[in-house]
Formats: sequence, C-alpha cells, structure tokens
Amino acid sequence: MDEKPILILQMQRMGDLILSYPLMLWLARRYPGHPIFVAAEKIFYEPLMRLSPQATYFPWSGADVLRKYDFEMVINLSVQAKAAVLAGQVRAETKLGPVESADGTRYVHGDWQLYRSSLVGNNLYNRFHWAELNGLDAISHMEIAATTLSAPRTLPGSNKVGLFLGASDAAKRPSAEFWAALVDELHARSLRPILFGGPAEKDLGLEVVRLAKGPALNLCATLGLDEFGAVGQALGLFITPDTGPMHLAAWTGLKCLNLSMGNVNPWETGPLAPGHYVLRADMDCAKGCWHCTRDSLLCHDPFKPGRVAALARQLLAAPTPGRLGKLELPGLSLSETGKSGLGLYALKRLGKAAPDAEQLASDFWQTWFGHLFGLWGEGKPAGAWKRLAESAEETAGSLLAHVPEISRQFKHGLKSGAVLDKSFWAESPPMARPFTGFAHMYLENNDYSRPAWAHVLALLERLVAACR
Repeated sequence: MDEKPILILQMQRMGDLILSYPLMLWLARRYPGHPIFVAAEKIFYEPLMRLSPQATYFPWSGADVLRKYDFEMVINLSVQAKAAVLAGQVRAETKLGPVESADGTRYVHGDWQLYRSSLVGNNLYNRFHWAELNGLDAISHMEIAATTLSAPRTLPGSNKVGLFLGASDAAKRPSAEFWAALVDELHARSLRPILFGGPAEKDLGLEVVRLAKGPALNLCATLGLDEFGAVGQALGLFITPDTGPMHLAAWTGLKCLNLSMGNVNPWETGPLAPGHYVLRADMDCAKGCWHCTRDSLLCHDPFKPGRVAALARQLLAAPTPGRLGKLELPGLSLSETGKSGLGLYALKRLGKAAPDAEQLASDFWQTWFGHLFGLWGEGKPAGAWKRLAESAEETAGSLLAHVPEISRQFKHGLKSGAVLDKSFWAESPPMARPFTGFAHMYLENNDYSRPAWAHVLALLERLVAACR
C-alpha cells in the first residue's frame, strides 16, 4: 500500500451509511491512490456492497485491525461513544468529528462537524444537508458544488407504485389506516400499489392488507436490501417516509415521493439527488422539528390519502414544476430536490412565489456560516441580511435586539471564566439560536478557555458587521 488509507467511522443506521456514499466518492477524487476504509455495522453495509462506492468495509469486531494502520485521515461521522474512542486510538495525520483521548476527554474536530453538533435540538434554520456536512471539513465547496447526481428515471407507462410502510420512529410514518386508504385511492386511479418493509414492518404490512378494500402485493419482510434494490427498478414511483430505504431508492435512481412527517428536517435528510419530491405539513412546528412537544402529531393531519394518490398519478407522468405547483394540497408544502445558487442541496418549493421569514432567515444563516468557514465571501451573507431585513423586519429585529445580551454574557465569561448552561441558547429568540447554539458548543469544545471566550466575542462582532 503506497498511500495511507482514509478511514470513515459510520456506526449509524442504513440511511446514514448511504448518505456517506458521496463522501467516499469525493475522497477518492480528492485523494487518488489513498484506499478508503469504512467501519460500519455489518448488517447494513454487507447487503449494499454492490451499490457502494469502492471501499473496504470493516465491522466493529475488526477494530483491532484498524489500530494497526497509519491513516492519512480519520472522519468520525458517528455519535456512538465507541466510535469516538476508536478515533482517538488510531494513528492519523488528520482527525475530524468526535475524538476521545486516552484520559476520557472528548472533543469535536473540524468546524463543520462542530456546527453539526450544535444542531442537536436547534436545527430550525439549518440548510446544510447531512451528506454535505459529512464532507465540508475535508472536501472543498467547489468540488461539492461541481458534483452532479443523476436525476431519477421515469418509466413511461408504469403504474407500479411502491409504498414503504415503516420508519425508525413511529412519529415519522403514517398509520396503517392511512396506508390502507392510500392503497384504495391508488387503485381508483388505475395504479398498482406494492407494500415494502423490513422484518419490523411484517405485522404492519399484514394490517394494511387486512384494512384495504382492494388487493396489494405485500413484500414486507420478504426482501433483503440487495433484492429491494433490484425490485425497485420496475417501480415508477416510491412513496416513503424519511427512512433508510428512501435513501437506497434515491441512490439507485428510483423516483421518490417523501412523506416527510414527524421529527425530521428534509433539508438535512431528504433525498439527495435532484428530481425527487418532498411533501410536508405547512406549519411552524414542522420546520426543523427535533422532537415533538405537542399532545398529538398534528403534522400528520394534512396528509390525506386521496391527495397523495392524486399527486402520485401526476408524478408518474413526469409533469413540469409549474403544473405541480397548481395542485391543491391544503395544509401541505410540496418541494422538489435540486441545487441552490450556492451549488448545495436545496428544496425548491413548488407553487409559492415569495419566500417567507423562515426561508429568508435560513438563507442568512446558511450564507453566514458558509462565509465564517471560508466557503464564499462576505457579500453573500450581506445580501441575505438585506433581503431578510426588508421582507421580515420583525425576525431580523429579534436578532439585533438580543445582541447586547449575548455581548454581556460573553464579556462576563471572558472576565470570570463562568460556564454557560443550556438556557443561554435555548432561551434565545429563535432567530438568534443558530449563533448562540454554535457559540455555546464552541465554548464547551474549548473548555471555556480565555481564548475561546475571546473567539466567540470576535464571532459576535463579525455577526453584527454582517447585519449592517
């Protein structure tokens, strides 16, 4: 082996592994000749080997083997403690992500990995996709922006619609009653529904078949991941919650309609390639939801089987965005995946002309953090702030009004070394939380040292300068 390998630690679920595939491709191009090693869960990577970019996979039981290598780089994309420990134990020129040292202290390495850590419970305005955040510390923005992923195929005349029934959390998927009604609504439009799911969806699939008035081919708990990838080639559309099989379907070119419900943010985990569709409740609490605080899952209510079936009929025919934008979808927003003018992932809402305050605020924070970490010049956040201040004066004003309090706490910390608690960011106005959340994480990650306090004060000055 002439060049040192690069190690990716991805000990999460299937969807997280598939969202690591672009990083593997970027690293192979950025570091030619360096083998790509991936430590992941065998249950997920083994059936996907034929679909994965070129890489050598190691199960967790092979961690001892990895400790024998000298690596060019280690990128830890996992939140599991054992991954941080391994990242600390292996030898590498560069380490990114959570790394635990021999004395048990853990630090997050890399600006973008630290930014991602600050999104826990605080992702309302985040507009960076997980797949992009996987790579931004190691791959240039220009290389990511230049990447073109193939749009999903359209099968002329196909009437087969796949329905993936489950998700890792019940809040993220429709009920059996919804799926059964959707089966019947699809039949009413001369479409053929096929039920998909893993072993965990076996009982759900049987319940949907029992409740539906019409027939549905039930393939729940009958296909492996590799077999699912093959069967999916015959489908015209795949209707699915935000789940691992959605990312598998999108990666293999199957057109997806993502029913985005519950505690997910489609800007972070929606189908990555352009040309897929995301349907989500058009309500404030459905934007950047980390966990539901309501008494019931109100974001499920606008999803009506008849509306979804009518949309599916349209998507099978490959309609224009203008035509889709005219569909009546009360209480829902329909977006198409694509790329923004920044060359990064974007959800392009159909049928809505002017961006609202949430979108304008999100644009500002995306451009501000991008400028902070060197992706582009100061003109982009300045322009985004101008648009926000002109069209959403109250939202912009809430940030400016909170700046004196942030400054007061930072100056007190610089003087006293005091430790901030969660309320520092959690009780900030929503518009300020991207900054206060990141600053809080930065201080923790640097042990509240005097240089760290000075640094966040400097960041505040840069923020104020961008808001003039």
